[in-house]
Amino acid sequence: MDFPILTVMMLVPLIGAVACLLAAPAARTIALGATLVTFGLGIVLWASYEIGGAQWQFHESYELVAGFSYAVGIDGISLMLIMLSVFLMPICILASWEAITKRVGEYMAAFLFMEVLMIGTFAAQDIFLFYIFFEAGLIPMYLIIGVWGGDNRIYASYKFFLYTLLGSVLMLIAMFWMVAQAGTSDIPTLMQYDFPPGAQLWLFLAFFASFAVKMPMWPVHTWLPDAHVQAPTAGSVILAGVLLKLGGYGFIRFSLPMFPEASADLAWLIFTLSMVAVVYTSLVALVQHDMKKLIAYSSVAHMALVTAGLFAFNVQGIEGAMMIMLGHGLVSAALFLCVGVIYDRLHTREIDRYGGLSINMPFYAVFFLLFTMAAVGLPGTSNFVGEFLALAGIYQASSWVALICTTGIILGAGYMLYLYRRVAFGTQKNEDAAAMPDMTPREWAMMAPIAAVVLWMGVYPESFLAPMRADIAALDAQIAAAAPASEAQLAAGEPRPEAANAVEYESHEGEGEH
Repeated sequence: MDFPILTVMMLVPLIGAVACLLAAPAARTIALGATLVTFGLGIVLWASYEIGGAQWQFHESYELVAGFSYAVGIDGISLMLIMLSVFLMPICILASWEAITKRVGEYMAAFLFMEVLMIGTFAAQDIFLFYIFFEAGLIPMYLIIGVWGGDNRIYASYKFFLYTLLGSVLMLIAMFWMVAQAGTSDIPTLMQYDFPPGAQLWLFLAFFASFAVKMPMWPVHTWLPDAHVQAPTAGSVILAGVLLKLGGYGFIRFSLPMFPEASADLAWLIFTLSMVAVVYTSLVALVQHDMKKLIAYSSVAHMALVTAGLFAFNVQGIEGAMMIMLGHGLVSAALFLCVGVIYDRLHTREIDRYGGLSINMPFYAVFFLLFTMAAVGLPGTSNFVGEFLALAGIYQASSWVALICTTGIILGAGYMLYLYRRVAFGTQKNEDAAAMPDMTPREWAMMAPIAAVVLWMGVYPESFLAPMRADIAALDAQIAAAAPASEAQLAAGEPRPEAANAVEYESHEGEGEH
């Protein structure tokens, strides 16, 4: 495609953001129109993506100054995360339609600017361009929490900003060293560069400091519940839906391919932190009284499955991690929307203030039930596919890690079903909750598209896996030589199978034999 579609996808929301600032009374309509146009361009991007073609497609490159280029392009992994971003953004605008009444122009401009930065982060092919997009995303979210958030918004916004910024300083220093060592800032070239094993450990730790906070991994997760509780509904949607995925994308794009030996050596650390996070944050979620805090802690547990799957060093683990990121992006966003629907009516997130909503809000109860079941991992929904693949990959690496991570699925069923029972079932103890009306057409327009995609991903996951499969296979082939031996291979004294058949996997991918 000669048309610079990635640049246009960033220009549309950028122009929309300026228009929102200049024409504040029409900001809602402008923002919705800009995000829908961007989503339409995303559909064209997905339809034009050639599965089985070149690894990097839609490439654009313009040298700005010596050593720094505006270079963008995508592979299948980037494509799916860009689609997640542009799909959720119009829903965020709808969620803010009535809830935001002050400084509406600035609010909508902040969301549109954040859309530019998210697309840029996933499309960037220059390491410094990636860093600019990656870090600049802090600014609009900081403003969204700090200006339009709850009563304790200043504390939450500062905590969010400082946690995520401090980790990235080390990453920038490492980037300068890498560019000086390799003689290029091109990400695809750096992914193939063989960095000295002695340096890989320090480089890995420098990037890990940033990506672990973004995920967020235990124990640097404490900023997330505060940020979610204080953020407006749409802020929580985009934070859980997309911004948490930046850490996982960083591991896939940088840590695993660029520092494979260090990744293999420190896989035990990732597994340990992931196991603690799955169990600890699930238990913390069980005792929450605030709905947003409960969903926030559940996000930490789900992201722990992502990190464990990525560092299992096999195709199933990486595919599962990607599917969890996509599925969790949809389901967690939908759950925060469910909280927002009833918060807009009663202005409280306390679970005990509700009960029996299935009586007076039956359609709401159906949507909430679907997304609760998806969060639990019910077969036929999006999360089941990712969790099954990730756990299968983790089991190949370590049965003990898989066993402990599986307890997170069980605990997840506990806290999500407990939440649903207290909100939707039981007796109606509060007259104001019992008098709440069911969903409006605007709320239907928010919920129905996510519900459709959650079921689509659960019933036919191949449409989401197919664009990523060749890229994941290539990554697995690249890291196979450094992969730690699994329990079964150690017992049998065999080499790792993926290292032997990685080339065969790639050669048959187009024939559908995977």
